[in-house]
Amino acid sequence: MIRHAEECKVEYREHMRDGDGTVIITNYIEGPAELNEKGRLFAKITLNPGCSIGYHVHDKDAELFYIMKGTAEYNDNGEIRTVKAGDVTICPTGTGHGIANKTDEVVELTAVIVYA
Repeated sequence: MIRHAEECKVEYREHMRDGDGTVIITNYIEGPAELNEKGRLFAKITLNPGCSIGYHVHDKDAELFYIMKGTAEYNDNGEIRTVKAGDVTICPTGTGHGIANKTDEVVELTAVIVYA
């Protein structure tokens, strides 16, 4: 199967997880079936300047970010750390995270959520 870029569903989420601004999500998959029911998200997330995803805990799944472009502040279970293009973040089940773009440039990341 091939899904061309123009076939990917794009969502706009305002104040995602009580974050700031509007987060743009480009979904690479159409649902858990395309991940053999092992996860629910494989997407590009775009954070324009001033946008963020608020801190939240993953109780029943885990999330990974691969930072493709830009620099952001990552809340790693309560510790604020800087991440940049090429970095990977891992939020295991039972822990929390959030991410904020406090720069003047766009931040793009790939996000994957897998079930515990």
